[in-house]
Amino acid sequence: MKVIQIDDIKIGGSNPLILIAGPCVIEGEKITLSVAEEVKKISEDLKIPFIFKSSYKKDNRSSAQAYAGPGLTDGIRILKRVKDEFGVPVLSDVHCKYEVDEAAAVLDVIQIPAYLSQQTELTLKVASTGKVVNVKKGQFIAPPDMLNVVRKIESTGNKNILLTERGSCFGYRTLVVDMRSFPQMRSFGYPVIFDVTHTIRLYGKPSSDPSGGEPQFIHHLSRAGVAAGCDGIFIETHSDLANAKCDAASMLPLCKLKVLLKQLIEIDNLVREDKLS
Repeated sequence: MKVIQIDDIKIGGSNPLILIAGPCVIEGEKITLSVAEEVKKISEDLKIPFIFKSSYKKDNRSSAQAYAGPGLTDGIRILKRVKDEFGVPVLSDVHCKYEVDEAAAVLDVIQIPAYLSQQTELTLKVASTGKVVNVKKGQFIAPPDMLNVVRKIESTGNKNILLTERGSCFGYRTLVVDMRSFPQMRSFGYPVIFDVTHTIRLYGKPSSDPSGGEPQFIHHLSRAGVAAGCDGIFIETHSDLANAKCDAASMLPLCKLKVLLKQLIEIDNLVREDKLS
């Protein structure tokens, strides 16, 4: 397996579990910096490598009036501040090829959203930056078929690839996680991340609706995904869910993050040797 390196963080192979975490969307400079600082403290205490994630724009919203973020230029500026002040790599998603160059000037990991995971022009543009590319598996794609996306990225000469499991469609609104997905996608030779907080969203309902997610299953699914061999855990988290502007029904309260990570690190220590076979 190829080990992906971002600064001093190594992802994949026999390396420990990594954490990708942050609020769903950038809601403002103050809250973004506050969450980044707190997660950084937790990650340092637990010695888990940390990449900060927050979206400068959430283009997939149920309403045109829903908050979608500050946009590319201001969002990237805030992410750069996180990167500079806390010394952590930063990740955000892009939505069209015209955003890529500006985003790549700051981002350490460029993410292709699940709904756009089969868009060839966007994929090739992101890959051509040479940056680490994190592709979320579309809810409508079988895990083995993600090899086609990998081949597109590799065709540019870029082999800095992460694949992210985030559930598969199972009837209306509901997603399920097939735990076979982790070894299947790891067999392509690249690390696999588990985006647990998007797997418990109930799509079609506004993310501000308390019934729009099932956060009570975050711990169960996280433990199962790490046991199944994922290389990193992706958790959207917020310090004030009652006032969160996006995915309030599915993010993990920041106050619960440390306890969960302790469990996941223990499980990862048990299964890491198996991931080499």
